[in-house]
Amino acid sequence: MSHYTEAKRRKRLAGEQGAVLKPWGTRVTVALLYPNTYAQAMCNLGFLTIYHLLNSRDDILCERFFLPDKEELSAFGQGAAPLVSLESGRALRDFDLVAISISFENDYLHLPTLFELGRLPLFALDRDAHAPLVLCGGVCSFINPEPLAEIMDLFVVGEGEPVLPVLLDLLTGATASRTELLKACARIPGVYVPSLYAARYHDDGTFAGHRAAAGAPARIVRQWLPDLDRSASRSFVHSAESEFGDMSLVEISRGCSRGCRFCAAGFVYLPPRERSLAVLVDQVAAGLCQRNKIGLISPSVSDHAALAPLQQEILARGGEFSMSSLRIDSIDAGHVVALLAAGHRSVALAPEAASQRLRNLINKSLDETQILDAVKTLAAGGMLNLKLYFLLGLPTETDADIDALLALTEKIRSIWLEAGRSRGRLGKIILSVNPFIPKPFTPLQWAAMEGKSSLERKFKRLRTALAKVPNTEIHFESLKAARLQALLARADRRVGRALPLLAAGANLDAACRDTGISPDFFIERQREDQEAFPWEIIDNGTRRSYLRAEYRGALAGQLTAPCHPACRRCGVCGGGA
Repeated sequence: MSHYTEAKRRKRLAGEQGAVLKPWGTRVTVALLYPNTYAQAMCNLGFLTIYHLLNSRDDILCERFFLPDKEELSAFGQGAAPLVSLESGRALRDFDLVAISISFENDYLHLPTLFELGRLPLFALDRDAHAPLVLCGGVCSFINPEPLAEIMDLFVVGEGEPVLPVLLDLLTGATASRTELLKACARIPGVYVPSLYAARYHDDGTFAGHRAAAGAPARIVRQWLPDLDRSASRSFVHSAESEFGDMSLVEISRGCSRGCRFCAAGFVYLPPRERSLAVLVDQVAAGLCQRNKIGLISPSVSDHAALAPLQQEILARGGEFSMSSLRIDSIDAGHVVALLAAGHRSVALAPEAASQRLRNLINKSLDETQILDAVKTLAAGGMLNLKLYFLLGLPTETDADIDALLALTEKIRSIWLEAGRSRGRLGKIILSVNPFIPKPFTPLQWAAMEGKSSLERKFKRLRTALAKVPNTEIHFESLKAARLQALLARADRRVGRALPLLAAGANLDAACRDTGISPDFFIERQREDQEAFPWEIIDNGTRRSYLRAEYRGALAGQLTAPCHPACRRCGVCGGGA
């Protein structure tokens, strides 16, 4: 290790509050790896929660690894020491288990670099009996694990709290060979061992299903924690270097009852669950000991039944709070007062689509009047800046829908500017426009992603129309990054061989061509009604027939009412009696 990287490691560790340092000895050792930089990892509640869960056991030692930033990467030259853990400076190969937490498909591209720096072969078949087992968790592992199936030894399918204790009990007492140990792991509910499954394909290249080895379950049932009060998910470790280093993060709920047809998080975390106010107050109190601002984390923060008293509790303790976005149909004057009292001067709303037809398609049960009323409430309350999220390239989208987006933006802008003039200070409106990506386990998983040239044409039209509009900005997600995400979200295990090429800088088309696959086959192809999906090795609790009916309802413009947050019995969303 260079003097630079060692000095940075020591300084980073010294600047943390909450890190766990255990002596090496008889414990099972776990390398917890996040495939992005330290700043990104330390604001990921899944990563922090697993770190806390593992180190809460006396028989487990867990230390963290991260993707080096650009300055650090330059220090890993020829003959340099391998990537080491933050806590003790140990190498990746010194650990019994490498646990990788992945929340974003595009982070797959960092895996070849991390394995190379860690002196571990990337593909499971190339690792010997002395190499640590490699486990993958995080939401990507139960949306579609197949692109990483030839890399990982095992996946945790679902939430870590109900699965990891059983898995760790097995590993701490293990004496069997690597092969027998993996077979034993496969018998644990929620553990997927991909080497025990052979992927089959039709002559036309479409996926034909998995063939399970003897003793392996036909499908892996997603595991979830029924009572969130039995766990804590917050910033157990604080660092000024974190992306949100000025706040302490607290997860207030999981799942979402709204049923937006494009949103994977709205289906793979079902049923919706909330932490109680009493438990959240305790977690907030712990967070306020480290930071004066609490970041409230959830797919649907403003749906929490106790949000208002929780906000008041934070303010009463002298703290502030932050929310990533607001539900348009939940905004009232009280919300605005609380946000301003907490220091907010900007808020984000997500209409997602500007025309009523497309809002019905994605099951966004809003009309234009509700959107404009929410904007008026925010503007009248004194909010300065407004961010709006829209999807581009939704199924059946036409130029008339682009016209509607521009028209809605102008109506919102008029309301915002009128309020700004009355208070003598004009704020900004920022449009964040992202390409629609059909995700697994959503009703729109059968749809194709719109083609590159068509999306580029729409982007250009929006940019040209808004370029000279005062106090209005428009930001587009990289189309290159969006297409990569679509490939990695929707492909099967054949795409894994393209990752080293992509990580080395090859463009998407070239990497896929050299691997013998077509990116458009996975990205832009409409899926057939009865086509098997590689991600259906997972049983996430949502019936395929329900998703298919929802897709037909989307194309017909029909709305579906949201589930009740307390629902446990319908059998659609994964709830049990």
